[in-house]
Amino acid sequence: MRDDGGVANEDVTEAAPAAQTNDDSPDGTGSTPEPGGDDARARRMKRLRLQTVQNMVLSLAIICAGTFLAYFLMSNDGGGQDPVRTVEYEVASATAARAAPYPVRVPVGLSEDWRATSVRFEPQGEHGVTWRLGFVNPDDEYVALAQADGTAEDFVRSVTQQAEDTGATERVDGRDWARWEGEKYDALVLSEADVTTVVMGTAPLDQLARMAGALEPRDAGA
Repeated sequence: MRDDGGVANEDVTEAAPAAQTNDDSPDGTGSTPEPGGDDARARRMKRLRLQTVQNMVLSLAIICAGTFLAYFLMSNDGGGQDPVRTVEYEVASATAARAAPYPVRVPVGLSEDWRATSVRFEPQGEHGVTWRLGFVNPDDEYVALAQADGTAEDFVRSVTQQAEDTGATERVDGRDWARWEGEKYDALVLSEADVTTVVMGTAPLDQLARMAGALEPRDAGA
């Protein structure tokens, strides 16, 4: 009431309760963080990393298994192909025939079962000018030809891996070849004034003689 006896109109305004916020939330939105949230995320990340590693290990195991299976099948079946890796020696022998100071020999008339596997010509080396040609015979035995114009005995011992001269000879096409024997290779050796020719390998003597009898000078112009 007023002092002058009048009735006073009192304006009473009730303020609405202020919305409460939680300023401690990470994003300031007022939401309450889930208890243990950081730990849960860490566990999820750990599981993801572990799953990734497991997938990588599984993939690697599958690749290795596939590679091993392919190798096993090829080694046993060969895919229907000859497992021996062959080489061509026509160009190399022609080059050697033009450059060498002696008649370079190559086999002529051997069957297709004789497969050339290596070829090398050295115009200058430890044993002089050297020509070498390796084969696998029809029985998958190694037979090789080697020629050089250096010291005969040193050359023969080197290419045969320390074989020894037996003192015996083998008659091949009217010429006497010395018979050498060794732990790794046996050999037939033909010594001439300008070149030493060696036919050697793991094959038996008759196969070495077969190769020796097939050798003919390579035509340098061919």
